[in-house]
Amino acid sequence: MEELKARLLGGIAALVVAIIGTVLLVSYVQGADKRAMANTETSEVYVVQKEIAAGTAAANFGDSVVKKTVPKATVATNSVTTLADLGQKVSAVGLVPGEQLLTTRMVEPAQLLGPGRAPVPSGLQEVTVKLPIDRVIGGSLKAGDTVGVIISYKENEKLNVPDQTKLAFHQVMVTAVQNSSGAVAQDQSSTTTGTASDGSMGSNSSAAQPAGGYLVTMARSAVDVEKIVHAIEFGTVYLSKESASSTQDNTGVMERIRVFQ
Repeated sequence: MEELKARLLGGIAALVVAIIGTVLLVSYVQGADKRAMANTETSEVYVVQKEIAAGTAAANFGDSVVKKTVPKATVATNSVTTLADLGQKVSAVGLVPGEQLLTTRMVEPAQLLGPGRAPVPSGLQEVTVKLPIDRVIGGSLKAGDTVGVIISYKENEKLNVPDQTKLAFHQVMVTAVQNSSGAVAQDQSSTTTGTASDGSMGSNSSAAQPAGGYLVTMARSAVDVEKIVHAIEFGTVYLSKESASSTQDNTGVMERIRVFQ
Protein backbone atom coordinates (compact mmCIF):
# COMPACT_ATOMS: atom_id res chain seq x y z
CA MET A 1 0.00 0.00 0.00
CA GLU A 2 2.78 2.36 0.95
CA GLU A 3 4.52 1.56 -2.32
CA LEU A 4 1.36 2.43 -4.29
CA LYS A 5 1.07 5.78 -2.50
CA ALA A 6 4.69 6.53 -3.25
CA ARG A 7 4.20 5.81 -6.94
CA LEU A 8 1.06 7.98 -7.05
CA LEU A 9 2.81 10.89 -5.34
CA GLY A 10 5.74 10.48 -7.69
CA GLY A 11 3.42 10.62 -10.72
CA ILE A 12 1.68 13.74 -9.43
CA ALA A 13 5.01 15.39 -8.75
CA ALA A 14 6.22 14.58 -12.27
CA LEU A 15 2.99 16.05 -13.77
CA VAL A 16 3.38 19.24 -11.74
CA VAL A 17 7.00 19.56 -12.83
CA ALA A 18 5.96 19.07 -16.48
CA ILE A 19 3.27 21.75 -16.22
CA ILE A 20 5.64 24.18 -14.57
CA GLY A 21 8.24 23.48 -17.23
CA THR A 22 5.75 24.09 -20.02
CA VAL A 23 4.65 27.42 -18.47
CA LEU A 24 8.27 28.49 -18.03
CA LEU A 25 9.07 27.53 -21.64
CA VAL A 26 6.10 29.48 -23.03
CA SER A 27 7.00 32.48 -20.87
CA TYR A 28 10.59 32.30 -22.09
CA VAL A 29 9.53 32.13 -25.74
CA GLN A 30 7.13 35.04 -25.33
CA GLY A 31 9.80 36.97 -23.50
CA ALA A 32 12.26 36.21 -26.29
CA ASP A 33 9.78 37.57 -28.85
CA LYS A 34 9.38 40.73 -26.80
CA ARG A 35 13.14 41.08 -26.35
CA ALA A 36 13.63 40.64 -30.09
CA MET A 37 10.93 43.20 -30.88
CA ALA A 38 12.44 45.64 -28.38
CA ASN A 39 15.49 46.00 -30.60
CA THR A 40 13.51 46.05 -33.87
CA GLU A 41 11.65 48.89 -35.58
CA THR A 42 7.99 48.00 -35.72
CA SER A 43 4.84 49.20 -37.45
CA GLU A 44 1.12 48.61 -36.98
CA VAL A 45 -0.75 47.10 -39.90
CA TYR A 46 -4.06 45.36 -40.44
CA VAL A 47 -3.93 41.58 -40.79
CA VAL A 48 -6.75 39.32 -41.95
CA GLN A 49 -7.85 36.90 -39.22
CA LYS A 50 -11.08 35.59 -40.77
CA GLU A 51 -11.76 34.80 -44.43
CA ILE A 52 -13.20 37.75 -46.39
CA ALA A 53 -15.18 37.18 -49.58
CA ALA A 54 -14.51 39.17 -52.74
CA GLY A 55 -16.77 42.21 -52.98
CA THR A 56 -16.95 42.81 -49.21
CA ALA A 57 -16.99 46.51 -48.33
CA ALA A 58 -14.20 47.75 -46.06
CA ALA A 59 -16.87 49.12 -43.73
CA ASN A 60 -18.13 45.56 -43.21
CA PHE A 61 -14.80 43.92 -42.36
CA GLY A 62 -15.56 44.03 -38.63
CA ASP A 63 -13.46 41.57 -36.64
CA SER A 64 -12.30 39.84 -39.82
CA VAL A 65 -9.24 42.09 -39.64
CA VAL A 66 -7.15 43.10 -36.65
CA LYS A 67 -4.40 45.64 -36.15
CA LYS A 68 -1.07 44.02 -35.24
CA THR A 69 2.42 45.23 -34.44
CA VAL A 70 4.98 43.63 -36.76
CA PRO A 71 8.63 44.30 -37.60
CA LYS A 72 8.95 46.96 -40.28
CA ALA A 73 11.02 44.57 -42.35
CA THR A 74 7.96 42.34 -42.76
CA VAL A 75 5.51 45.10 -43.66
CA ALA A 76 4.28 44.57 -47.20
CA THR A 77 4.19 47.38 -49.73
CA ASN A 78 0.78 49.12 -49.80
CA SER A 79 -0.23 47.66 -46.43
CA VAL A 80 -3.27 49.27 -44.78
CA THR A 81 -2.66 51.14 -41.54
CA THR A 82 -5.99 52.99 -41.32
CA LEU A 83 -9.28 51.44 -42.43
CA ALA A 84 -10.85 54.87 -42.89
CA ASP A 85 -8.46 55.48 -45.79
CA LEU A 86 -10.24 52.76 -47.77
CA GLY A 87 -13.46 54.78 -47.95
CA GLN A 88 -16.16 52.93 -49.91
CA LYS A 89 -13.80 50.41 -51.47
CA VAL A 90 -14.48 46.67 -51.58
CA SER A 91 -12.19 43.65 -51.67
CA ALA A 92 -11.25 42.82 -55.25
CA VAL A 93 -10.46 39.18 -54.39
CA GLY A 94 -11.04 36.79 -51.52
CA LEU A 95 -8.76 37.49 -48.54
CA VAL A 96 -7.42 34.67 -46.33
CA PRO A 97 -6.35 34.66 -42.67
CA GLY A 98 -2.73 35.59 -42.00
CA GLU A 99 -2.21 37.94 -44.93
CA GLN A 100 -1.73 41.66 -44.51
CA LEU A 101 -4.53 43.89 -45.75
CA LEU A 102 -3.27 45.69 -48.87
CA THR A 103 -4.64 48.73 -50.67
CA THR A 104 -3.86 47.02 -53.97
CA ARG A 105 -6.46 44.36 -53.16
CA MET A 106 -9.18 46.96 -52.68
CA VAL A 107 -11.12 48.62 -55.52
CA GLU A 108 -14.03 50.95 -56.07
CA PRO A 109 -17.35 49.06 -56.37
CA ALA A 110 -17.74 50.04 -60.03
CA GLN A 111 -14.36 48.47 -60.85
CA LEU A 112 -15.41 45.16 -59.36
CA LEU A 113 -18.61 45.15 -61.38
CA GLY A 114 -16.63 45.24 -64.60
CA PRO A 115 -16.99 47.33 -67.77
CA GLY A 116 -20.42 48.56 -68.73
CA ARG A 117 -21.85 48.14 -65.23
CA ALA A 118 -23.01 50.64 -62.63
CA PRO A 119 -23.41 49.86 -58.91
CA VAL A 120 -26.92 49.20 -57.60
CA PRO A 121 -28.10 51.77 -55.02
CA SER A 122 -28.73 50.25 -51.60
CA GLY A 123 -32.17 48.72 -51.12
CA LEU A 124 -33.05 48.46 -54.82
CA GLN A 125 -33.49 45.47 -57.11
CA GLU A 126 -32.37 45.02 -60.70
CA VAL A 127 -34.69 44.08 -63.54
CA THR A 128 -33.83 43.62 -67.23
CA VAL A 129 -36.18 44.55 -70.06
CA LYS A 130 -35.74 43.82 -73.76
CA LEU A 131 -36.53 46.81 -75.99
CA PRO A 132 -35.98 47.83 -79.65
CA ILE A 133 -33.81 50.84 -80.44
CA ASP A 134 -36.75 53.22 -80.97
CA ARG A 135 -37.76 52.71 -77.34
CA VAL A 136 -34.33 53.37 -75.84
CA ILE A 137 -33.74 56.95 -77.01
CA GLY A 138 -32.31 55.87 -80.34
CA GLY A 139 -29.38 54.15 -78.70
CA SER A 140 -27.95 57.05 -76.64
CA LEU A 141 -28.06 55.18 -73.35
CA LYS A 142 -25.37 53.72 -71.10
CA ALA A 143 -24.83 52.30 -67.64
CA GLY A 144 -25.07 55.04 -65.01
CA ASP A 145 -27.71 57.06 -66.89
CA THR A 146 -31.10 57.78 -65.37
CA VAL A 147 -34.28 57.34 -67.35
CA GLY A 148 -38.01 57.84 -67.16
CA VAL A 149 -40.17 54.77 -67.72
CA ILE A 150 -43.24 55.37 -69.87
CA ILE A 151 -45.94 52.69 -69.79
CA SER A 152 -48.78 52.23 -72.28
CA TYR A 153 -51.74 49.85 -72.32
CA LYS A 154 -54.15 49.35 -75.21
CA GLU A 155 -57.88 49.73 -74.85
CA ASN A 156 -59.71 46.87 -73.16
CA GLU A 157 -63.31 46.84 -74.38
CA LYS A 158 -64.37 44.02 -72.07
CA LEU A 159 -63.32 46.01 -69.02
CA ASN A 160 -64.40 49.30 -70.59
CA VAL A 161 -60.91 50.71 -70.08
CA PRO A 162 -59.55 53.15 -72.70
CA ASP A 163 -56.01 53.14 -74.07
CA GLN A 164 -53.68 54.67 -71.49
CA THR A 165 -50.14 56.05 -71.30
CA LYS A 166 -48.21 57.45 -68.36
CA LEU A 167 -44.68 58.51 -67.50
CA ALA A 168 -44.80 56.25 -64.47
CA PHE A 169 -41.28 56.43 -62.99
CA HIS A 170 -38.60 59.11 -62.92
CA GLN A 171 -34.84 59.02 -62.28
CA VAL A 172 -34.55 55.26 -62.73
CA MET A 173 -30.90 54.14 -62.60
CA VAL A 174 -29.61 52.15 -65.58
CA THR A 175 -27.06 49.63 -64.32
CA ALA A 176 -26.25 47.86 -67.60
CA VAL A 177 -26.95 47.95 -71.34
CA GLN A 178 -26.34 44.87 -73.47
CA ASN A 179 -27.17 43.60 -76.92
CA SER A 180 -29.43 40.57 -77.37
CA SER A 181 -26.54 38.14 -76.93
CA GLY A 182 -25.77 39.53 -73.46
CA ALA A 183 -22.53 41.26 -74.50
CA VAL A 184 -21.95 44.82 -73.33
CA ALA A 185 -23.36 47.17 -75.95
CA GLN A 186 -20.61 49.18 -77.65
CA ASP A 187 -20.53 52.90 -78.38
CA GLN A 188 -19.67 53.30 -82.04
CA SER A 189 -19.19 57.05 -81.62
CA SER A 190 -15.87 56.34 -79.90
CA THR A 191 -14.71 53.38 -81.97
CA THR A 192 -15.42 51.65 -85.23
CA THR A 193 -14.00 48.33 -84.14
CA GLY A 194 -16.40 47.70 -81.27
CA THR A 195 -13.78 47.76 -78.53
CA ALA A 196 -15.39 50.36 -76.26
CA SER A 197 -16.60 48.97 -72.97
CA ASP A 198 -18.60 51.70 -71.28
CA GLY A 199 -21.88 49.88 -71.76
CA SER A 200 -23.32 52.45 -74.11
CA MET A 201 -25.27 52.00 -77.32
CA GLY A 202 -25.05 53.72 -80.68
CA SER A 203 -27.42 53.73 -83.59
CA ASN A 204 -24.48 52.93 -85.90
CA SER A 205 -23.40 49.93 -83.86
CA SER A 206 -22.93 46.66 -85.67
CA ALA A 207 -25.18 45.26 -82.97
CA ALA A 208 -27.50 48.27 -82.96
CA GLN A 209 -30.59 46.36 -83.92
CA PRO A 210 -30.13 42.62 -83.62
CA ALA A 211 -33.23 40.46 -83.79
CA GLY A 212 -33.63 40.60 -80.01
CA GLY A 213 -33.11 44.36 -79.58
CA TYR A 214 -31.40 45.66 -76.45
CA LEU A 215 -31.29 44.41 -72.87
CA VAL A 216 -31.55 47.33 -70.46
CA THR A 217 -31.09 46.60 -66.76
CA MET A 218 -32.54 49.07 -64.28
CA ALA A 219 -32.52 49.41 -60.48
CA ARG A 220 -35.81 50.10 -58.76
CA SER A 221 -37.80 49.20 -55.64
CA ALA A 222 -39.50 45.82 -55.42
CA VAL A 223 -42.97 47.29 -56.03
CA ASP A 224 -41.85 49.26 -59.09
CA VAL A 225 -40.05 46.20 -60.47
CA GLU A 226 -43.37 44.33 -60.37
CA LYS A 227 -45.07 47.15 -62.25
CA ILE A 228 -42.37 47.32 -64.91
CA VAL A 229 -42.53 43.57 -65.49
CA HIS A 230 -46.33 43.74 -65.77
CA ALA A 231 -46.03 46.50 -68.36
CA ILE A 232 -43.51 44.48 -70.38
CA GLU A 233 -45.76 41.41 -70.27
CA PHE A 234 -49.09 43.06 -71.04
CA GLY A 235 -48.35 46.56 -72.36
CA THR A 236 -45.63 48.65 -73.97
CA VAL A 237 -42.61 50.35 -72.40
CA TYR A 238 -40.56 53.31 -73.63
CA LEU A 239 -37.59 54.94 -71.89
CA SER A 240 -36.88 58.66 -71.81
CA LYS A 241 -33.45 59.97 -70.88
CA GLU A 242 -33.46 62.18 -67.79
CA SER A 243 -30.86 64.36 -66.14
CA ALA A 244 -30.72 65.85 -62.68
CA SER A 245 -32.40 69.00 -64.01
CA SER A 246 -35.17 67.26 -65.95
CA THR A 247 -38.68 68.24 -64.86
CA GLN A 248 -40.72 65.42 -63.37
CA ASP A 249 -44.23 66.78 -63.68
CA ASN A 250 -46.78 65.17 -65.99
CA THR A 251 -50.51 65.35 -66.61
CA GLY A 252 -51.37 61.99 -65.13
CA VAL A 253 -52.71 59.12 -67.22
CA MET A 254 -52.93 60.10 -70.90
CA GLU A 255 -55.89 58.83 -72.93
CA ARG A 256 -56.56 59.16 -76.64
CA ILE A 257 -59.25 61.80 -76.19
CA ARG A 258 -56.93 63.99 -74.12
CA VAL A 259 -54.17 64.06 -76.76
CA PHE A 260 -56.19 66.52 -78.88
CA GLN A 261 -57.38 68.73 -76.05
